[in-house]
Amino acid sequence: MAEKYKTGFIGTGVMGKSLVKHLLNAGHEVVIYTRTKEKAEELIAMGATWVDKASEVANSVQIVFTMVGYPHDVEEIYFGENGILTADNKELIAIDMTTSTPTLAQKINRAAKEKGILSLDAPVSGGDIGAQLGKLSIMCGGDKDTFEHVLPVLNLFGETILYQGPAGSGQHTKMCNQITIATGMIGVCEALAYGKKAGLNLDQVLSSISTGAAGSWSLSNLAPRMIAGNFEPGFYIKHFVKDMKIALDEAEKMNLQLPGLELTKSMYEELVSNGYEDNGTQTLIKAYE
Repeated sequence: MAEKYKTGFIGTGVMGKSLVKHLLNAGHEVVIYTRTKEKAEELIAMGATWVDKASEVANSVQIVFTMVGYPHDVEEIYFGENGILTADNKELIAIDMTTSTPTLAQKINRAAKEKGILSLDAPVSGGDIGAQLGKLSIMCGGDKDTFEHVLPVLNLFGETILYQGPAGSGQHTKMCNQITIATGMIGVCEALAYGKKAGLNLDQVLSSISTGAAGSWSLSNLAPRMIAGNFEPGFYIKHFVKDMKIALDEAEKMNLQLPGLELTKSMYEELVSNGYEDNGTQTLIKAYE
């Protein structure tokens, strides 16, 4: 029988909520913290315990997962007055699943070691659907022994869970993921725009091209939403813009030019300026309407 842990989860948004459900359904005890308790009512009804400080979570569990919005949120959750790293819990493993900066992941790792706490950076890909189905891709950086210890729990969340290297490597890998998606989204939108202008049945087009060499997760999962005019967020535009900025900042440090990423970021920033920051990334199709 798989070992049961007392786990914590900080950040129960679009994806985090599904991951907490996987923990509960697998029989793990879960303590959660969110800024707004009302948003966690469903999880509380399922058996999760809500507390009002990140430090209180960290002091009462063996593994704490964090999945928040921006690097400044991660900084606050770990280093703030009531942050995880104020906890006195030598049994704790802290796993940040937020897409954040490699530099911050390394800072957390160093500070955690000084406190006797283990840590991993473990950003994910797969969006709301992947989280719901437990089929995320999880990219892990940190000490390999820590990764191997928590792998049985991570298996509840994903299908492709790989160790990438020392602290920060998970975040660097996630940047590779976001760079690939960014220019790919332009391709998906331009294909649909072209097909529409040509008078084609777009559902039929998708049936033909999504299983061939053009196939991608975005084509299979987001293009149908574009066709249906469904712009609800599986992944927020505002968070994607944040990710693209991180990738471009890191590329600049490496003296690397990424013109495709720069173009995509500028297109999404135009959507933000038009009030679409809380829409899903598939809203890029509006740039072609």
